[in-house]
Amino acid sequence: MAHNHSHSHHGDDANRSRLLAAFAVTALFMVAEVIGGVLSGSLALLADAGHMLTDTAALLMALMAMQFAQRKPNSRHTFGLLRLTTLAAFVNAIALLVITLLIVWEAVIRFYHPQPVEGGLMMGVAIAGLLANLLSFWLLHRGGGEKNLNVRAAALHVLGDLLGSVGAIAAALIIIFTGWTAADPILSVLVSLLILRSAWTLLRESLHELLEGSPQALDADKLARTLVSSIPEVRNVHHVHLWQVGEKPVITLHVQVIPPYDHDALLQRIHQFLHQHYQIEHATVQMEYQRCDTADCQLTLSTQQQHHSHHHH
Repeated sequence: MAHNHSHSHHGDDANRSRLLAAFAVTALFMVAEVIGGVLSGSLALLADAGHMLTDTAALLMALMAMQFAQRKPNSRHTFGLLRLTTLAAFVNAIALLVITLLIVWEAVIRFYHPQPVEGGLMMGVAIAGLLANLLSFWLLHRGGGEKNLNVRAAALHVLGDLLGSVGAIAAALIIIFTGWTAADPILSVLVSLLILRSAWTLLRESLHELLEGSPQALDADKLARTLVSSIPEVRNVHHVHLWQVGEKPVITLHVQVIPPYDHDALLQRIHQFLHQHYQIEHATVQMEYQRCDTADCQLTLSTQQQHHSHHHH
């Protein structure tokens, strides 16, 4: 399929309309599953609706991220509002943990006091849910969404959700053929474990970003070492701060360099290095150098070395 991977508005709009369509389908069927779950008395359907809520939220956050990424930063929010999506992810994760607890709690009660479940209705709603998931997945997967992290994450969510619907269908089949209603709470617990997994991942990642943690793929110490070994003029790298806003890594660092022939060219090389090897577009580099011809400088150098060896022992 020929699709240009340029950062064109056309691609963004196509992504957005796909996300919007998938969001509408998922939200609609989430409501349908809640109603179906209440009418049929099936907890597994309610659990699957809870799982669909994780998708709806994931899709909504992907849409938000696209929206905020377009807003220009201003003097009050110099990074724009990209962190809002991270905050939304955090709140969403906590809400999902609460939903999981409620479902498990209800399942335990129902296991000891079985409730009548309308198997046929449950079956119909579960199959409809499965089809809705397939539709969302297809919507998200066609076109150039592979490059957009949010779209990819949302597609994974929807795929995980297929398992939830399959669980509800399995419970319905057991109830229709054997009349064993305990199958419903048991499978609802299994489905809520799926919710728990995505909630936990979301909580961990959003909290890491909110606490200014460095991006998962980047190691600040290793980056400093690589920079020293790759650019001969760079002697030492310190005060490295590495964090993430939205999906963009941001870095500030101090480099001690041998006084260069051309200051700007060296700075340019450092920036290029960070961009090529680490995809860091936003770097603030403070260059420091001291011409060492005075006795005073030799003194500071030797004390620095002593200080270092002192440090190591």
